[in-house]
Amino acid sequence: MNKKISSLQLRRRLLFIVALAVFIGVPAYLEFKLRRPVGEGPAGPVIDIEPFETAWTQHQVHLLGIGDSVTRGLGAKSKSHSYFERLRENPMDEWLDMRGKHLAAVLPNLTASNVAVSGSTSLDHERVIETEIETFDDDVFGLVVMTTGGNDLIHSYGRRPPEEGAMYGASLEQAQPWIEAFESRLNKMLRQTSDRFPAGCQIFLGDIYDPTDGVGDAPSIFLPDWPDGLAIHAEYNRVIRRVADQFGHVHVVPLHETFLGHGSHCRQFWRSTYEWDDPTYWFYTNIEDPNDRGYDAIRRVFLQAIVDQRRSLESLPATQMLQEGMKDNSPPQNHLSTR
Repeated sequence: MNKKISSLQLRRRLLFIVALAVFIGVPAYLEFKLRRPVGEGPAGPVIDIEPFETAWTQHQVHLLGIGDSVTRGLGAKSKSHSYFERLRENPMDEWLDMRGKHLAAVLPNLTASNVAVSGSTSLDHERVIETEIETFDDDVFGLVVMTTGGNDLIHSYGRRPPEEGAMYGASLEQAQPWIEAFESRLNKMLRQTSDRFPAGCQIFLGDIYDPTDGVGDAPSIFLPDWPDGLAIHAEYNRVIRRVADQFGHVHVVPLHETFLGHGSHCRQFWRSTYEWDDPTYWFYTNIEDPNDRGYDAIRRVFLQAIVDQRRSLESLPATQMLQEGMKDNSPPQNHLSTR
């Protein structure tokens, strides 16, 4: 009799433990592994209003976008919400804290063009710079914003054997010559872009963010496991910083740092990357691009980088056209080849 009671008690305890595990474990799994709220409202660092209270220069300045879908704006809720367009001018529905904080507010003679192409790799960007961007006039100073290299890493999502420009799934040893080629290619791209602006330019080059928040577990973003993915990604970012350091006018914009805590592990409060003030997901449904709030954050870090270099613009002389009272009212050339 006692054995039957003991056996019954054991079963009840086991059932209680199982029920407790299900009651706690399932919600915890959903919360910390699957739930990725995008949040609402502004995202990213606060930008001070003071630099935008007076014009930086009357000089002709051209804002040029080069790169992939991040600079094109895929994932933003509208074209006006891409980081490129928000840099140029606030959208009509701009957040209150960012109103008046855009380049058109401080650069009255600003023009802009964006040659970024969604899905493009650094190999494509080399070609675009070489064949599609013509030299600007001698009185045009350049502000160049650029994202490159991200698609080199993530394409073709493990569906095909890795190759240069689509190295997903490669080992670090296999990727080494492609990494070295990227370094050489990026150096050439920055030199050729600089040459397109005889009056000078400042180039703002984004590094590559990580949708896994530095964990490297590709299945958390619904992709095949990639054991060396994090190491190769880190090498690409080292190349970006190393090449940028060779140019006094090239500045790395910290997208990687900015997005940590806003990827697939955004709800895991025990991680060092957890963002207590905004533990939300900043990626679009395709994983590789930002969502609308992500683009807000990108706009802010690019804008802050430009603000930090505004002295190079404040020291520019007024162009001859402006000194003569804007006698020539013809529209500026776009300097993009039609070939």
